Amino acid sequence: MTQGSILTDKSVDFAIRMAKCYQYLMNDRQEFIMSKQLFRSGTSIGANIHEGIQAQSKADFLSKYSIALKEASETSYWLVVLHRSEFLDDNLYMSLKQDVDELIRLLVSSIKTTKKSI
Repeated sequence: MTQGSILTDKSVDFAIRMAKCYQYLMNDRQEFIMSKQLFRSGTSIGANIHEGIQAQSKADFLSKYSIALKEASETSYWLVVLHRSEFLDDNLYMSLKQDVDELIRLLVSSIKTTKKSI
């Protein structure tokens, strides 16, 4: 089980972006329901990655990273819905979508690598 500093750093940066996006959606766009879902799933990615770093076993690590991957997938879904419903403009959507897609790629790679070592 590796520290994965690039992944942890990117997940923290993404969580901060999610917090700022949540504030924007609440204050400027007056969107209260989907924004909370986006915030919860988007910040949960990093929380699960950080839990995985302290995993007690490779199976525990895989479990936490798999949950992080599911949260990233859910976050991607909420970004699409918020964009299509015109709460997120094209630029903000593309920027956030690019970040979550990168997290997904890194998580998939880490999960595959760990599974091979079991």
